[in-house]
Amino acid sequence: MTDPRAELAALAREARVVLEREVTRGRERIALSAPAPARPAADPVPRTPRITELPFAPAPLAARDDLPDDLGTLARMVSECRKCGLCGTRTNTVFADGSPQAKLLFIGEAPGRDEDLKGVPFVGRAGQLLDKMIAAIQLRRDEVYICNVLKCRPPENRTPAPEEVEQCLPYLEQQLALVRPALICALGLSAVQALLKTKSSMASLRGRTYEYRGVPLIPTYHPAALLRNPGLKREAWEDMQRVRDTLRARTAS
Repeated sequence: MTDPRAELAALAREARVVLEREVTRGRERIALSAPAPARPAADPVPRTPRITELPFAPAPLAARDDLPDDLGTLARMVSECRKCGLCGTRTNTVFADGSPQAKLLFIGEAPGRDEDLKGVPFVGRAGQLLDKMIAAIQLRRDEVYICNVLKCRPPENRTPAPEEVEQCLPYLEQQLALVRPALICALGLSAVQALLKTKSSMASLRGRTYEYRGVPLIPTYHPAALLRNPGLKREAWEDMQRVRDTLRARTAS
């Protein structure tokens, strides 16, 4: 029979070798939490998920010196932006909606047709579903902050191109730094991949709490994906419960 202590020692040696190899390669780290353990019924305050370490860690959330330090001026700058070809096909830029004092911030992929026409994020069918998701965790739309990675609609609602994301990301980073949310919920694979610099699938990303520049980030499906595939709604509700519990833990006095 194998000695359990010998097996543990072998695993420890193997982990040490992997760690030393990664350090030699000069890789940085990203913080990722494991799923939170079940909370006892008697515990009134949700516990913040434990943090483990993975490669890659972006700089802490901080306002940029090269962009306006107030949201109104930043929105006007975005409305005049011509850094990529989307400026030639948009009707309106779509900056944000909700409260600048919000503790919970939702980030989608890009505006759609309805958003492009109205200049407000998440106002079409997907937006109506997002409103219901927000209400399900006992919040209102005007109590959260909603924005997108891209501020202009890609033609035919196609997936944002890497160069478009690159040009728009500084605006988003400045929004985050000025709002300073306690929690970020990333809606859809494109938004998650842009923020976490990953190519992983949503199936492998969701169900966990990441950390983006010092702020917890929970990925879930985009409401438009839920409209196309209602079978995903159960998993999305699990994610929203994680959002609710993490937010309560982060904002508990």
